[in-house]
Amino acid sequence: MNLTAFPAALLALIGTVALAAASDISVMTTQQIMTARPTSGELAVAGRIYNPEAPVPPQCYTAIEGRYNPCYVCHQNNDDPTRPSFMQDGSLQQAYEFSEAGLTNHHRNLFLDRTDQVAAISDRDILAYIDHDNYSPLADRLNANGWTGWKPDLAGYADGTTAFDARGHARDGSGWVAFNYKPQPSTFWPTNGSTDDVLIRLPAAFRTLPDGSPSRDAYTANLALLELSFQDLDSVTLPAVDETALNDDIDGDGKLGTATTITRRATYLGAASEVPLHRMLYPLGTEFLHSVRYVGIDGDKITTARRMKELRYMIKTRALSLPELASRYGNEIQEKIDENLPRYIDLGDRGMDTGFGWTLLGFIEDADGALRPQTNEEQFFCRGCHSTLGANLDQTWAFPRKQRGAQGWGYIDYTTMRDLPNLGEAMGEIETYFTRVGGGDEFRSNTEILARWFNPDGTVNHAAMAGKTVYDLITPSRERALQLNKAYRVIVSQQSFVYGRDATVTPPHNVHERIDDATADTLPRDKRFAHDIRLSWD
Repeated sequence: MNLTAFPAALLALIGTVALAAASDISVMTTQQIMTARPTSGELAVAGRIYNPEAPVPPQCYTAIEGRYNPCYVCHQNNDDPTRPSFMQDGSLQQAYEFSEAGLTNHHRNLFLDRTDQVAAISDRDILAYIDHDNYSPLADRLNANGWTGWKPDLAGYADGTTAFDARGHARDGSGWVAFNYKPQPSTFWPTNGSTDDVLIRLPAAFRTLPDGSPSRDAYTANLALLELSFQDLDSVTLPAVDETALNDDIDGDGKLGTATTITRRATYLGAASEVPLHRMLYPLGTEFLHSVRYVGIDGDKITTARRMKELRYMIKTRALSLPELASRYGNEIQEKIDENLPRYIDLGDRGMDTGFGWTLLGFIEDADGALRPQTNEEQFFCRGCHSTLGANLDQTWAFPRKQRGAQGWGYIDYTTMRDLPNLGEAMGEIETYFTRVGGGDEFRSNTEILARWFNPDGTVNHAAMAGKTVYDLITPSRERALQLNKAYRVIVSQQSFVYGRDATVTPPHNVHERIDDATADTLPRDKRFAHDIRLSWD
């Protein structure tokens, strides 16, 4: 990408550098970039991709030492021909299988000691910083710079729970719906640096009656049908729906009344009654909104901060059939076997096409903390989790982990949520993760988790975990939360996201700087695990 081809709106929002500097960066070697550490914006203006394997996250370079396996939560094989994930990447649990470029860990931020920089930020300053709303001004900034892609359209989102009613529907009538889910191990656990939430919005036809009039009843029922399709259930509870308004006996009790249960059917309802219900596939036009936030602190309580680190948007732009998906996964598998570098389709202000029917668009903080569009390479990083992994479902993670039924509609809240097991497992998911990983993060570097939930000999303290909620298990102390927030603020001020986004104060020990095929540890077959990201809510 050259400077003249770089989108003007994005250029204005991320800032510019001197043309001479951009020219210098364009001819730098990868090692020179690692040393000079130009910012994400400087690399983008120079048209330079620093990390051609940006979709490979830093966690994939963990030192497994022949016995620790955090990789099972993402990498799985699938033998079910009707489950639309055909990646078959379970072998990545056992061995490092990278392209030549991927053998080098480009996430150099992991290896920096930020102790002095973190100490220079006062508690008062970081608390004021994370309580600031950097979401609300974003739409106006985008409009002012001629942005033609999606723009934030949810009022009051910075305030989290107050933007939604008790059933999760946005109070501003935008159609966004919040749902409660169990955070995926372990990057999105607050104890490892971030809080988050995820919202869904179905197309207008799913929110209206056949005559085009808006219908909360139709929307509620259609969202519940979507839940059924992902959970392989015959029925599920839902917030009360007036069957008379729908003229449909959705609970199958033989009469029209108030329904609090819906049974599985072949199609959706209302104006979407011609749209078939496909197993584990979202309808065309489905949107997701994901805010990644700082760790909020209210006294000694951990909350969702107002300030966003990132705002991520996804829309399903193409409905692919099972054969089409299988073909695309097959191509991806072959490309990985051939050690080809990952590719993407740049859609400009609209975002990035994943190749699997979805378009991704991301915003991230500038040096002053205002949200800006991500550069191509920053956005490319997100493709790793939302395209070719064996464990996700239709390229998503949160909705398949939604709390079951009516209770699961509302803003995320795991203060009373139990550590339930994944489907097919007996032990709680978090307890299982601790046991298989030997720590509370992929690098086994979260010392607070080790002190709270592990014995001195490194085994899990199951007795200490008994009866604890998800909140108890995955939230940090106030002091750790402050440190994590400060560490990430340093990364923001440096605009060094392409070198890694993990909020580390000191370098973790259990991570490879480079993978040596001849000496890298592998896992024995008995340390490889089957895993379903869905949960047993019964």
